[in-house]
Amino acid sequence: MTKRALITGITGQDGSYLAEFLIDKGYEVHGVIRRSSNFNTGRIEHIYQNPDEAGCKFFLHYGDLSDSTVLRRIVNLVKPDEVYNLAAQSHVKVSFQKPIYTADIVALGALRLIEVIRDCQIENSRQIKFYQAGSSEMFGNAKPPQSETTPFLPRSPYAAAKAHAFWQMVNYREAYGLFAVNGILFNHESPRRGENFVTRKITRTASRIKFGLQDKLILGNLDARRDWGFAGDYVEAMWLMLQQDQPDDYVIATGESHTVRDFLNLVFEKLSLDWRKYVVIDPRYFRPTEVDYLQGDITKARTKLGWQPKTSFKQLVDMMLEHDLELARKDKVLMDAGYKVKCSQFEQ
Repeated sequence: MTKRALITGITGQDGSYLAEFLIDKGYEVHGVIRRSSNFNTGRIEHIYQNPDEAGCKFFLHYGDLSDSTVLRRIVNLVKPDEVYNLAAQSHVKVSFQKPIYTADIVALGALRLIEVIRDCQIENSRQIKFYQAGSSEMFGNAKPPQSETTPFLPRSPYAAAKAHAFWQMVNYREAYGLFAVNGILFNHESPRRGENFVTRKITRTASRIKFGLQDKLILGNLDARRDWGFAGDYVEAMWLMLQQDQPDDYVIATGESHTVRDFLNLVFEKLSLDWRKYVVIDPRYFRPTEVDYLQGDITKARTKLGWQPKTSFKQLVDMMLEHDLELARKDKVLMDAGYKVKCSQFEQ
């Protein structure tokens, strides 16, 4: 029988790659989207199918992690075999500005959803496997490399909320026997990354600088070290976690770490530009409590899941830069034709 998957956060970077991956695997994929007056489905338009057509494998449902009633209705309607909770307020800097909202969606949202799963399992006498998206930010300033046994030291409202969700999954697994897993994903990027995240901000703005569309790039801490991988690789690890006989928690990373400065250097070198002529450091973009050094230890994922990243750091940068150069070319054509074009990024 065709497996059914339900994905929250399907309109985000990870949700779109995961939906593609599962459809290719033959799944019927259902996604939860928030109602918005603006179109927010750009990342999944290429896989959208008319639900009235025969053989449709992709369906969308309006819902939100703040609303348990709607979540319960969706789960009862879809009857999923697997649920992937990827929805979140995922911007760390924004979490300092919106801590209550971040905690409500990231921490309590995950709790609402796993509680719905628990009830639906009891009512329907069938197992639902549950994936919770954790984050390397939970480790904070714990000594690298960080593994599944490294203590959490969260240093932001976002990280604290993710840690809360992590331990709820562990508790529901132990208390009720639910198949609930935590994927502790280190930074994962792609051309679909939001433009207010530092990697995409760099490739997007640098491309526009190359075409004369902007003259500066505003950044914060250039010395923060991160373990950056490709989001398209990481969704396979999510799926593999739910194919195991027993639920467990896994660190997903590349095992390499680079500074923001390293990323910046590589992008501008590829464009034959000197970043020092364009980058402005603004203290507003520093976090109140910084995370200095994240680097994942993927020994467990490699040995138990048989997973390892396929995309190198340089390949990731090339992929993102090529995509944003094409966007900048289009912007340049429009500007030369007399149209006013403005980059959509927010400099957070």
